[in-house]
Amino acid sequence: MTPRSNLGQNPLRGMSALVVDSNARRRGQIVVELGRHLGLVEGANGIRKAESLLSRCKFDCVVLDLGARDGAAASWLAGLRQSGRDVPVVVCCDAGDARKAIGLLRFGVAEILLRPFEPASLAAVIQRARGNGGSVAVPAVPRGARVGSEVDAILVGESESMQEVRRLVEHIAPLPATVLVQGETGTGKELVARLLHYRSSRRGAFVPLNCGAVAPELLESELFGHVKGAFTSAHQVRDGLFVAARGGTLFLDEISEMPLGLEVKLLRALEESAIRPVGSDREIKVDVRIVASTQHDLRERVAEGRFREDLYYRLNVIHFALPPLRDRTDDIHALATFFMESLAGELGMAPITFRPEQIERMKAFGWPGNVRELRNFVERTLMMGEFSSQGLAEPDSDPSRSRIGYPPDWTLEDVKRHHMALVLEHCDGNRSEAARRLEISRKTLERKLGPRRGIAGGRSTGKRRR
Repeated sequence: MTPRSNLGQNPLRGMSALVVDSNARRRGQIVVELGRHLGLVEGANGIRKAESLLSRCKFDCVVLDLGARDGAAASWLAGLRQSGRDVPVVVCCDAGDARKAIGLLRFGVAEILLRPFEPASLAAVIQRARGNGGSVAVPAVPRGARVGSEVDAILVGESESMQEVRRLVEHIAPLPATVLVQGETGTGKELVARLLHYRSSRRGAFVPLNCGAVAPELLESELFGHVKGAFTSAHQVRDGLFVAARGGTLFLDEISEMPLGLEVKLLRALEESAIRPVGSDREIKVDVRIVASTQHDLRERVAEGRFREDLYYRLNVIHFALPPLRDRTDDIHALATFFMESLAGELGMAPITFRPEQIERMKAFGWPGNVRELRNFVERTLMMGEFSSQGLAEPDSDPSRSRIGYPPDWTLEDVKRHHMALVLEHCDGNRSEAARRLEISRKTLERKLGPRRGIAGGRSTGKRRR
C-alpha cells in the first residue's frame, strides 16, 4: 500500500493520513471528509491496528483520538518517538480533555485540535504539521482562530462561581445576544469571550480590540474602516475590524475607554447591523456578534455622564461578572497545576509538583494581578526549577493590619497614596498609564507621590507605623 501523490495542483492531494479513533461513526466521517482533501486516508479502530498499518505504509500524519482504545496514548507516542519514526501526530479531543492532551506535547505531538472542528481545518493542520516536520508543539483550534487560543480559554476551577460561568457560557454561546463581561484585570475576560465564540456556530473569526490601546482619533477608522482620501494619511481603502469579524465575533476590550462621540456610532452599528466607513456615504451590512468587557462599573460611568446609557443597555443584554482570584482561592491548586503542565509541555521541561505547604502559601497571597499574575508566578517557578517565594508577600502575623494590607490607623490620604503607588508599580513606573487607570491627571499623581516616590513613599509619615 503506497500513498498516491502528485494528484492535481493541490499539495494536499499528495499527502496521506492515518486516523486512529475507536468511535466508528466519528472515524468514518473524518476519513470520508479528509479523503476529499488528501490523496490517501486510512482508518484504525485502535492502536494495535494503527501499528499494523504503520508497519506497511509510511503516512504523512497520524490523527489520534485521545480516547483510542487498547493502549495508552502516552506510552504509544513515547514508543513512536523512541523508535525513530518521525511521523507528525495531531491529537483530537474534547475541551474537557485538553489538560491531558497538553501533557502529550512532551512526546512530540505536533498539534492539538479541539472539537468541534471543520474537516478543512483538520486538513490545514495536517499540512502545517507535516511542513513543520512534527517539531512544533503548538495547539490548534477550529474556525480560523489564532493558534492555542481555545486551549488557553479553558476556565479552570471547580468553585461555584466558575461552574456558574461555564454553565452560562454553554447556554448563551449559541445565541446571538450581545454580552458584557465585567471583572478586574487578569480575571479572564477575553477567555470568556473566546469560549463564547468557539461554542457558538459562527464561522467567522474572533477579532479582539483593546479600546484603550488605540488613539481616540484612530479608533473609528480601526473599527469601521475608511475610504481613500478620507483623511490626510488615507492613501488607500481599508476595511475595519467589523468587516474582519463578519460572520464571527468582535471583542471590544475595555469598552469604557471608548470616546463618547464614537459610542453613538457603535450603537447605530449594533442597532442596524451596518457600518459606514470613514469618508463614505454608503453603509455596509455586517453580521457580527459583539462581546464587550470592562474592569469598571459601567452603571457608575452612566450616572457620571461618562458612558451612554442607551449603549450600556444595548451591550448589557447578557452580563458575566468574573470574580477575582482572591475570592476563589480553592481554584488556585487546579490553576497552578494546569499552568505548570501547559508551560512544561510547551517548553519541553519537566513539570514541578507543588507541595501542600506551597499551595497554602499561594492561597494566602492576594494576587492583585489575578489569574494572569498566578500564571507568571508558575512560569517563573518552572524556569527557576524550584518554588520561589519571590513576589509572594510573607504571611502577616500582625493582627492590627486589615485584610487588604494596611493598618486601620492609616488616614484616608495614606490609603490613597499607597494605592496610587501600587498602581504605579503595576504599570512599571509609567506615570501616564497609572494616572489613566486611576482616572486622575498625571500632575495629581506626581503631587500626591512626588516625582520619584514609589510604594515606599506611599505614606506621608513614618510616625503611624507600629
